[in-house]
Amino acid sequence: MTARFATRARHAELLALVRSGTDRVEDLAARTGVSVSTIRRDLATLETSGRLARTYGGATSLVPFRERGLAERMAMRTEAKAAIGRTAATLVPAGATIFVDAGSTTGQLVESLRRSESLTVVTRGLEIALALADDPLVEVLLIGGRLSANSHGTAGTLALEAIERFRFDLAFLGADAVDPHDGVGEPTVDEAYTKERVAQRTQRTIVLADATKLERRSVPAWAHLPPGWTLVTDAPESGLEDYADAGVEVVRAAPPGA
Repeated sequence: MTARFATRARHAELLALVRSGTDRVEDLAARTGVSVSTIRRDLATLETSGRLARTYGGATSLVPFRERGLAERMAMRTEAKAAIGRTAATLVPAGATIFVDAGSTTGQLVESLRRSESLTVVTRGLEIALALADDPLVEVLLIGGRLSANSHGTAGTLALEAIERFRFDLAFLGADAVDPHDGVGEPTVDEAYTKERVAQRTQRTIVLADATKLERRSVPAWAHLPPGWTLVTDAPESGLEDYADAGVEVVRAAPPGA
């Protein structure tokens, strides 16, 4: 058997194993009888060719992207998202004008924004605006546009026109997926471009994403972010090297009581 044929056969076996649920690098190495380093190279090749997606410590088969509804997402990984929200809130100075994106993790951020100092919050998220509406020290500005049934966030021409009227001190963005080079992934081009324009109108772009969002998936649209953006996440340090190498500032979410 030639080396090329053996590699192709191993790739086919890897794809079958991943689809059947064997997804850890160590388990794949044991099942195929090769080294962990060889498996990592194989997974990189298969990801580049679009046949699977790598995750932290393994891989997952590619499936068509499905955007979850906001209510479903709000019930997922609540402790991690709360920790991310609390950590992100410490980055907000008194008197700032900030943009807060629609989403479940940004929803956790606003729970930590109630304080004794004034604040201006511009948002495209209905729940974000409602959560802060009764705070006398927070001025809330809700931008218009086409409303997403899943995210309850606005996007499109009207949203873009409103965003062009602002300069933000900070912008907190949510995401369906995050990549150190491509930025944040979204279900529609409208939502991706809306976030991209927000990032261009702020002094500092901060992405809030729990560890599952860092597992790149087949999200159809991407918003490119300016160099030096910040990622607040609960992902382990061992999986964040690519972000540091790309010039992304990584802030680890503080666990409860820290």
